[in-house]
Amino acid sequence: MTIEIHKPELEALIKERMTTRGFNSVEDALIDALKSSPSSRPGEPPARKPRKNLAQFLLESPLRGSGLRLDRQKDYPRPVDL
Repeated sequence: MTIEIHKPELEALIKERMTTRGFNSVEDALIDALKSSPSSRPGEPPARKPRKNLAQFLLESPLRGSGLRLDRQKDYPRPVDL
């Protein structure tokens, strides 16, 4: 496949990205750009990750096993002199 670039600003952008991000070739820069862009069609909402239920979320939490107490502390009213 041969790709022709007719816009000088696009060519400059590709060259700049190749030097700043350390790509060895134009193909590497294109692969990185295409993998990082969303693959949805115009007018189509972007793909969403399936939602987890609350139990799964809490079990996979990075705070699991940290000893963090999530119990509600009972707050008793203070005595008030009338």
